[in-house]
Amino acid sequence: MKTYLELSKAELQDTLKILEMRYNELKSRNLALDMTRGKPSPDQLSIANEMPGLLDLDNLKAEDGADCRNYGVPYGLTESRKLFSEILDVDASLITVGNNSSLQLMYDTLSRSLIFGEIESEKPWAQIPNRKWICPVPGYDRHFLVTETLGFELIAVPLNEDGPDMDMVEKLVAEDPSILGMWAMPLYSNPDGYIYSEEVCKRLASMKTAAPDFRILWDNAYVVHHLYDDPAKQGTLPEILSLCREAGNPNRVYEFASTSKITFAGSGIACMAANEENTTRARKYLGVQSIGPNKIVQLMHAKYVPDLDSVKKVMKKQAKLLRPKFEMVLKILNDELEGSGIARWNSPLGGYFISVYLLNGTAKETVRLAKECGVAFTPAGATYPYKKDPNDSNLRIAPSFPNVEDIETAVTVFSVCAKLAAVRKLLEE
Repeated sequence: MKTYLELSKAELQDTLKILEMRYNELKSRNLALDMTRGKPSPDQLSIANEMPGLLDLDNLKAEDGADCRNYGVPYGLTESRKLFSEILDVDASLITVGNNSSLQLMYDTLSRSLIFGEIESEKPWAQIPNRKWICPVPGYDRHFLVTETLGFELIAVPLNEDGPDMDMVEKLVAEDPSILGMWAMPLYSNPDGYIYSEEVCKRLASMKTAAPDFRILWDNAYVVHHLYDDPAKQGTLPEILSLCREAGNPNRVYEFASTSKITFAGSGIACMAANEENTTRARKYLGVQSIGPNKIVQLMHAKYVPDLDSVKKVMKKQAKLLRPKFEMVLKILNDELEGSGIARWNSPLGGYFISVYLLNGTAKETVRLAKECGVAFTPAGATYPYKKDPNDSNLRIAPSFPNVEDIETAVTVFSVCAKLAAVRKLLEE
């Protein structure tokens, strides 16, 4: 079987006619499907429906006696810090627990850096002209938007299957003191589902940086979000704070996690983990910013998921719902695009996304064609800084929210549109 790249002009014309017939048939169905965001489905959220009922309204006190209805406990309940301590394998004293959004904690962390600088800083980051931030790509659009909004110039670095291109990262940070940090989503990265290797983690922890206050925001969003029960099919990471300490860069990393895709996405709890110096300094300002987070929600979670074992039980239920959806995406991609020569993709072991690389110059057109068919996908370019994919190639598929039948239809539309866009482009060349 020839790939599309090997077809003659006449063969491409014949293929185009067939694809246009399929496309018009799909368009006639008047579909209205949304594959744009990686949010939990109602069935996933319902897994935790029992959680609010576990509260004893006559005794809303934490294990240390704190009244969760009142002010205070600004850095999180003891039981909440213990839970994230188990999840992240970090001492509980280094965990600070806030409200539902880890992204807010990341934004706050960078805001503090801009206003006050970091421990090693000569001046606040806001006073550093042309400050820059490294962004592994493809990556999480909301990460990029945070640093763009806060005035950083975004530097794209390729994300390989084992993590960022470390030769490039090491060269950049060693030569340019205005590069103040980088994003990292080390386990089941958004959108590729890649897992940083131990070697990459060690290089990130030990690399020489021209900026003495260089920081990595380590978003461990999918730390327990495995699709398979088999440990051999589950990604693992070395503990990054320990690696940084051993490498002589103890202040380098702020780590983040949340329960957003474990319990209720909008009513969960999130945490920041850092070494003792960074934690002490951050809490100094957090104590001014707020008298305390929502401790009722933290107590509710303590009742429902008191430890890592209970989290694992919940995540097995989550995986049972997610796995068929991921497998359906991969089945359709294989059935429609395998051997075409115009697409490649990864088969992730966890996380929330599947990343597809199409023929260069066809991602935007694929999204446009799909939209005309009534199927919405994340805009092309969203996984790159400034929403500009230099190759116009990468698209992110988010299987979590729709049901399996709708996913089958949506990814079929996606595949037909990708082939149609590719054939038209090849005929133009």
